[in-house]
Amino acid sequence: MRLLLMSDTHLPKRAKALPEPLLAELPGADVVFHAGDWVDTATLDLLESRSARLVGVYGNNDGPDLRARLPEVAYVELGGLWFGVVHETGSAQGREARCAVRFPDLDVLVFGHSHIPWDTTAATGLRLLNPGSPTDRRRQPHCTYMTATVAENGLTDVELHRLPPR
Repeated sequence: MRLLLMSDTHLPKRAKALPEPLLAELPGADVVFHAGDWVDTATLDLLESRSARLVGVYGNNDGPDLRARLPEVAYVELGGLWFGVVHETGSAQGREARCAVRFPDLDVLVFGHSHIPWDTTAATGLRLLNPGSPTDRRRQPHCTYMTATVAENGLTDVELHRLPPR
């Protein structure tokens, strides 16, 4: 099962549209994750219409229209793994331990907010993934998104994709 992970798209404030390389990944993705800060409902509409399955949450920059359509935290079971999606997880220091306590039944937590790509595993085995932002790199060298595969042996092929400069 092929996964596509993104967060912090901030459209149309940080970019006019989602990058073409990211859009090209949509047809091959079985599940698309968006960890919040969409900013506009048009992006949600676009991903809903082009995704086989969309799992998303609202972020701190998302207004009432998005909050009416999305949860603060989403949970989904895929191929025997339990995933959670949330926008904010707090500061980087102590993140693994804090999230392991907050989400004890998850195998993977997808999060956003910082725009900083992240891939670590807590002592409990909880995998934490932040795909960064495909439209607003902030202090990072590249805009990014992630792909991964759910296979018999768990989550595999986790890859951070760097987008070309706009």
